[in-house]
Amino acid sequence: MTLPPDRPLAVVTGAAGGIGFASAKRLAEDSFRVLMLDRAGDRLAAAAAALAARGLGVDSETLDLTDAAAARALIAALPRLAVLVNNAGVFDVSDFDALAEDDLRRMVEVNTIPVFTLSQAAARRMPPDGRIINIASRSWLGARQIAHYAASKAAVVGLTRAMALDLAPKRILVNAIAPGVIETAILDAWGTDARAALAARQPIGRLGRPADIAAAVGFLADPRTGFITGQTIIVDGGASVGTLGGA
Repeated sequence: MTLPPDRPLAVVTGAAGGIGFASAKRLAEDSFRVLMLDRAGDRLAAAAAALAARGLGVDSETLDLTDAAAARALIAALPRLAVLVNNAGVFDVSDFDALAEDDLRRMVEVNTIPVFTLSQAAARRMPPDGRIINIASRSWLGARQIAHYAASKAAVVGLTRAMALDLAPKRILVNAIAPGVIETAILDAWGTDARAALAARQPIGRLGRPADIAAAVGFLADPRTGFITGQTIIVDGGASVGTLGGA
């Protein structure tokens, strides 16, 4: 890794695209040096190269976060870490009656356990005022056909609150962001009409963008937001107010 040592270090998981890429870009623009992690090596290298071509201080490392030993070793090899963004995750849709235990297990193994693994490793190397930012989901409040996903993200919210208390004596702040429906690759399979209909149902009349979530990441990583911990910030264009009925 060739990141310059003169700026605080941020690590972003799931950084090859979508929210992770936008978050890495935002943090780099905010003068962090950013290490981008993802298991999709080719996509990750292309994403990092695109940001580096803009003069942003980024580097990348291919990593499967379900390999807990490799994840801990990578964090342990880094210099002191200022910000960790736990964004990597998987998503699929299924009726509850059709779900198998393995479906739930896979969601927890990818969406929840790495949040614990990386956060624990990072907290051991963070200076006071370090930040852990976990990407949860508005589905934590309840949603149809994604019980397994919602459960994994509800666990992220619970971890966030508990870690915030445990790490407060070290002055490490832990918060979560709960996105609503965001225009990422997850929606690629939807037709234009279906996406337009979904956008029309949002209170502000559009779907979220990765940059909307990255803005919240930038806010929580900002040294000036030093009195916020244990919180879950919902970024969903107002959908959680109740107008969508849990859809």
